[in-house]
Amino acid sequence: MARNAVRLLVAPDSFKGSLTADEAARAMAEGARRACPSAHVTLLPVADGGEGTLDAIAASTGARAVWVEVTSSGGHRKKAYFLALPDGTAVIECAQAVGLPEAMASGQDVWHRATWGVGEMIRHALDLGHRRIAVTLGGSGTNDAGLGMLSALGVQLVDDAGEPVPPVPAAMHRIARADVAGLDARLRGVELLAVCDVENPLCGPQGATRVFGPQKGVDAADVERLDGEIARVAEICERAMGRLAASLAGAGAAGGLGFALYLLGARRLSGIDFVLDATQFDEHVRSADLVLTGEGRTDEQTAYGKAVAGVARRAQSHGVPVFCISGSIGPGAEALYDQGVTALFSITPGPMDLGEALANAPLLLRSAVENAMRAWRAGREGWVRSNE
Repeated sequence: MARNAVRLLVAPDSFKGSLTADEAARAMAEGARRACPSAHVTLLPVADGGEGTLDAIAASTGARAVWVEVTSSGGHRKKAYFLALPDGTAVIECAQAVGLPEAMASGQDVWHRATWGVGEMIRHALDLGHRRIAVTLGGSGTNDAGLGMLSALGVQLVDDAGEPVPPVPAAMHRIARADVAGLDARLRGVELLAVCDVENPLCGPQGATRVFGPQKGVDAADVERLDGEIARVAEICERAMGRLAASLAGAGAAGGLGFALYLLGARRLSGIDFVLDATQFDEHVRSADLVLTGEGRTDEQTAYGKAVAGVARRAQSHGVPVFCISGSIGPGAEALYDQGVTALFSITPGPMDLGEALANAPLLLRSAVENAMRAWRAGREGWVRSNE
């Protein structure tokens, strides 16, 4: 490596609508090398537990994709995949089975959608011998309190006559009891992780149905009724499983899938922290001189558990400066200065039509990184000369 060569760690999130995290990392690396040809660049694309999490982890870990057939939220059979990490962890993205775009396009209303496919993915992971299973809770099109997942794992929901009840919101009013005798015994001793950043409980004003239900198709007039049914069924399931979970932070994630995972003994873990741990971010950042990160838009929301904030906090703990180079910088982004971001940059050089910006994102990102790195390199070389 050349004398005084820069060691860069490139760890962006996706630029939604234009670049995946991996594509953004590659564009950043190209821009950095234009300014610092001798730089040693490590690419470590990241995500915060939502869409793109599997891709980000796979790009940096050599994880193996395991394709399986599962049931979609609308009841159709489909192909989906989870990751088998080198350390034996299975990473399941709930949106692979029950994602919102597919659910909305299926023609099946939210009252008849269920998380059965997520339970099937967990079963497949158990079949392969995984003893640590992480489920990322983002982008779901379901609002079934995770009953579909529990049913796929052996929990039977029955009515007053002991007849089976399908695990969909439309049938919740019939549920009188949850029989857990058939719960998959292999779950005992398995470490389950509920990977999410939302803190919503299952029910109430900040619960799954009232906050997230409408975007999945729950009519405003039906929100209170469905919330009440979920609260009632949750108590039934808690008694059967011997755990209180409805009020826990994150129970409302993915339409209540967090609640069902908690009933199985899962512990909650921040999405970005899970990704940074899986990709061994700390090992890479220790030897870095500078971290480059970014996302489509950085604003006040970024500081609340999003990927860029997580990257900055980890880098700060190791004393490494961070440049955040994003599609746009909005109000409140300056809060990131207290979380480890050294400087904020927008890739748009001036007023620009959104379509134009999206179409030219790779070029704009490369150029912005090159400019930022030229300034950083000049300052760094000046400091080195002054101390020789």
